[in-house]
Amino acid sequence: MPTRTEAAVLTGHHAPLELRELPLPEPEPGAALVRLTCTTLCGTDVHLWAGQMSFPGILPMVLGHEMVGEVVAAGAGTTDTLGREIKPGDRIGWSESVCGKCFGCTILREPVACESRGYGFLQRSDRFPYATGGLARHCYVTPGAAKLLLPDDVADTWASMSGCAGKTVLRAVARSGGIRPNATVVVQGAGALGVFATAVARLCGAGTVLTVGGPASRLETAVRFGATATIPVDTSAEERIERVKELTGGRGADHVFDFAGGPTIGEEAVAFAAQRGTVAIVGSTGPAPAPVPLGTVMGKELTIVGSLNGDIADYHRSVGFFRAFAGRMPWDELFSPPVGLSGASDAVESMSRLGELKAVIDPRLP
Repeated sequence: MPTRTEAAVLTGHHAPLELRELPLPEPEPGAALVRLTCTTLCGTDVHLWAGQMSFPGILPMVLGHEMVGEVVAAGAGTTDTLGREIKPGDRIGWSESVCGKCFGCTILREPVACESRGYGFLQRSDRFPYATGGLARHCYVTPGAAKLLLPDDVADTWASMSGCAGKTVLRAVARSGGIRPNATVVVQGAGALGVFATAVARLCGAGTVLTVGGPASRLETAVRFGATATIPVDTSAEERIERVKELTGGRGADHVFDFAGGPTIGEEAVAFAAQRGTVAIVGSTGPAPAPVPLGTVMGKELTIVGSLNGDIADYHRSVGFFRAFAGRMPWDELFSPPVGLSGASDAVESMSRLGELKAVIDPRLP
């Protein structure tokens, strides 16, 4: 069993990632040591790198919370979330770690509400268990992380994306009550989440899907993933609202999904929504307040729901979604050609410039 691993470590915001050797502990009961085969970068990784999202004392850290790999060693009693034994050679994915004992875990029965929920950006790389992020050759998967044995017919990239982007979108759809056949949907944002949500909406039977975002290349991708029309974000808020009205015959959208964030997102989402429509807030993170016209919420009798990431159930559904609709969308267009750890810095920086939707790191490459 390896006792050390190479990792690309974030030591300062906007700084190049540093290749460092990190310790690899022997797996404790319920834990697993995994040789990573694929890590897909998420917008959160970019925000952390850029310092737009930060917490006191989080650095140094290993970015990456969407990843899959092959088990090298497993602690005693390590099973996946369905009770199946995890052993060396198995291919697994996993969700964030939870305590299983707090109010959120036991009373609400919502892992996303865990008081000590651990995720890819909450573990320093200079403290036990060191290598828990995806930009490393090996990853320590903690006992509290909900693990899942993966089917052979789901590609590494698809399974990796399910670890955050996929489960986030599917949870938001579920929180909104599902999408009715022939419904009208507005997706705010044309990043990986927005494009995937566009595809999900169409595959769920939506008749009209309008994707709002940019740049133009991403809107073109959204069309290939099922958007019936796109609206560029470089127009004014008033122009975007009028365009949605025009494309929906003046009625508005049955469902509006925020996967973008931004100062006018809430106001626009409420304006986009039809009478008795649903608005799901997913991308508006951070403490900055955003205006929402509550009189319009009341007058339209809107339902507004928040949706926070996802848990192992949503992860499982995302993997199943890719299996069920494997041939229905050009999924592989979401992902850039893989690079090794030496290319991780450039990949993060490229995503910060909207240069690619989903950068892919294969730590087995140079």
